[in-house]
Amino acid sequence: MLKLAKRFLGDDSGAVTVDWVILTAAVVGLATIAYIGINDQTNLLAQNTADAIPTQVGD
Repeated sequence: MLKLAKRFLGDDSGAVTVDWVILTAAVVGLATIAYIGINDQTNLLAQNTADAIPTQVGD
């Protein structure tokens, strides 16, 4: 049992997987933050454009 525990503690083959999971989570988080910022500004621009069109075209 002690040999198995030592082998388990010394094994670092899954460390690369953990690194990739953390890196992927960080990229997804940054992309989400960027999307939220871009989406808000795009919606504001679309609303401003929709409000300005009737005043330019006239009735």
